Amino acid sequence: MDAATKSESSSLHSSLRYKIIAMVGNENVHAATAADAIAGVQPKLVIEPGTGSELAEVLRVANEAGLAVIPRGGGTKLGWGNPPGRADLILSTARMTEIIEHAWADLTVSVEAGCTIQRLQETLAQHGQRLALDPLWPEKATVGGVLSTNDSGALRLRFGALRDLIIGATIALPDGTLASSGGKVVKNVAGYDLPKLVTGALGTLGVITRAVFRLHPLPRNTRSFSVFSAKAEESQRFVLAVQDSKLAHTFLQSHFSDEAPPVSDILFEGTEAGLAAQESQLRSLAAPANVMESSTPTWAAREELCNFVDPNTTAVAKVSLLPGDLARAMGEVEQAAKLHHLRWRALVYATGLGWVRLEGKPAALRGALQLLRVEMESHGGSLVALHRPEKMAEFDTWGSMGDALPLMKALKQRLDPKNTLNPGRFVGGI
Repeated sequence: MDAATKSESSSLHSSLRYKIIAMVGNENVHAATAADAIAGVQPKLVIEPGTGSELAEVLRVANEAGLAVIPRGGGTKLGWGNPPGRADLILSTARMTEIIEHAWADLTVSVEAGCTIQRLQETLAQHGQRLALDPLWPEKATVGGVLSTNDSGALRLRFGALRDLIIGATIALPDGTLASSGGKVVKNVAGYDLPKLVTGALGTLGVITRAVFRLHPLPRNTRSFSVFSAKAEESQRFVLAVQDSKLAHTFLQSHFSDEAPPVSDILFEGTEAGLAAQESQLRSLAAPANVMESSTPTWAAREELCNFVDPNTTAVAKVSLLPGDLARAMGEVEQAAKLHHLRWRALVYATGLGWVRLEGKPAALRGALQLLRVEMESHGGSLVALHRPEKMAEFDTWGSMGDALPLMKALKQRLDPKNTLNPGRFVGGI
């Protein structure tokens, strides 16, 4: 280990450091830098195992030593969640990038957790297939990171969320066990549903080392359209009418902001004849609203909303609401922004999941987020603050989890009794 690594990790016992080096190699153990900090908490080492077995062994040693471990994939969503209570090691899957098996005839793929979504999609496309998923920043986001954060976009309306796409997984538990569940076929009901359990758990129960997904064919043709409304109530009526119709749409989302009237995007996939029929039905259903064919990839809208110039004046929250409450919820966002003198934008899917971006002073951002959380939760929804400025006063990322929290804490205690993985980052300080 070089001098810099020794200096940065001096609080770790030397025998432990050398034990880790013996497992993964000196070149795969690095001193953590300021760029590796998680919400201002500075770890000491970054470790990059090459296999699931190596990762499990490093995790076992760290767990026995009482160290806090932060799993990391591409790092695109490392800021999500509460700041960790402590952070000693970053356990990176950067070297675990293999696409293990693409069983194209069975429409399944087995892939290591460090593989990026973009690379996976490019490989699947060679056989005319895809993972029907549209996460943020696919060129950097990894399979493990996307699963841990349960990140999916507008395509979930047609294909379901990640829990509907994952059919198998291998997880490294803090005691060093490599636990596998699920299988390589779409219909598999045997055993404990570990893949769904760790999806969205933010790496607090185990570290995903491998995943198996069900796949879908690539569409022959696609066409997307934008439908313009004068106000949020019109957008809501359009969305509900489409959902209640026989249109075979792949996604449906609506944009709102303080700058322009609402716009809804809809995507169709299929044959040219089928797309022409869908367009005709859409125009009839949307009348008298203006309908225009989109020339840009409308599924990039969420990424545009989550990219910002100044992180010190921007907050981004994920919200959930009933589709029938869309206009009311957007009115609440507009009122909260006006009250606190903020700029705002929002993107809401037809499923009722959405994203709200607020811009202004940190104190005003906190006030608006708090107000919106109360309003959302009072109507059966939620607000999760995924990004907020470092200078903003403390604000819980997650909000209320209701009666689910005791069960979640019991699962954490069962699988990670020493609180080794991502301590304090998840719901209720898990």
